[in-house]
Amino acid sequence: MLQLDIVWCYFMLRDVSRLEVAGARLNKARVGFELSHGKDSTRFRLLQAARHADLALYVRLELLEGVVAYYNGNTEKARGSLSSAQSKYMQLQVPDEAIAMLTDMGYDARASKRALKMTGYDIQSSVDLLCEEREKKIRRREQDIETQREIMEQRRYGKTPMNKAVDMQKLKGLTTIGFEKYLAAEALRINENDAEKALDLLTNPELNCALQSKIQSRRKRPLHVLGAGPLGAGAAAPLAAAAAGNAPPQIPDLNAAEGDNQEQLANNEEEAANNEAEALPNDAEAGANEEAVNQDQDMGDEAEEEDLIEEEAGASHAQGPVRDVAMENELANELTGDALDDYDIDVANEGQAIAEYLSLLESAAAAASSS
Repeated sequence: MLQLDIVWCYFMLRDVSRLEVAGARLNKARVGFELSHGKDSTRFRLLQAARHADLALYVRLELLEGVVAYYNGNTEKARGSLSSAQSKYMQLQVPDEAIAMLTDMGYDARASKRALKMTGYDIQSSVDLLCEEREKKIRRREQDIETQREIMEQRRYGKTPMNKAVDMQKLKGLTTIGFEKYLAAEALRINENDAEKALDLLTNPELNCALQSKIQSRRKRPLHVLGAGPLGAGAAAPLAAAAAGNAPPQIPDLNAAEGDNQEQLANNEEEAANNEAEALPNDAEAGANEEAVNQDQDMGDEAEEEDLIEEEAGASHAQGPVRDVAMENELANELTGDALDDYDIDVANEGQAIAEYLSLLESAAAAASSS
């Protein structure tokens, strides 16, 4: 495609001095098209449900091959290439009546014309293609929204001590088991996205409790762990431990510290204090684990602050080339994600050029016969 575009630029500039280079580039373009589209575009037709989306490309290619042959004195090859290009060009001339029928159905005129060209003017096939393209556009928009949402969510979780983002695939795996998303994300973050270590942390009641306490102190509101199925983590683990008479200390609900819940909160705290010796036989070890979690959290906060400082410093001291924002936006807006958009070429200029060079060939032939 790039080779063809370069030669087309030569043609539009009327740069005859680059004929030799143009011929070599056109050969590369034809070989490339044959490799990707198959012999006589058989592979392309199969993949595109027998649609003729590539006709405009071959109109341009054969026109340029004919022009190069004409200037090289090879009139027979020029005539053959130009005649083939003209035949394909005529296939791309869509009747106005067919376009009017589709626009009356509510479709855009440009999209209708493209669909008719690709389906050989078949109305029903064109409608099917337009519906298919509309569904693809809706899916692309939904995927873009979902991707943007995941990016924003990933930023909320912060970065690991090694300044890496939380792995969303591993996070999805932990949430599938049954852990609350934010708790699982924090476990991955402080463990450098090591899913096994994060799972060990989440299934350890003491470390889990310490992690919850850390998140609570940072967010100023409680965070409850969801049940973790057969692993017994989350809400199921404390309930099972309580049934066995070995309940871990309960986390006070800060949101319920008002009104009628004050008495219940005091009872919870008293019960936690009474059961502390029985629930935590290894209190010193639990304290060390909580301190390790706190240190990991502090390291993560420091890494985030350092990353922010480095980004600000880099932005303020960057000495890169001046960016053309308007041009960047224009190019970005042209990237529609439509695979067929590159094949939708307006061949009006090609049609005029074909007629011009065929006329030159006829004039040369008439002059040769008269002499």
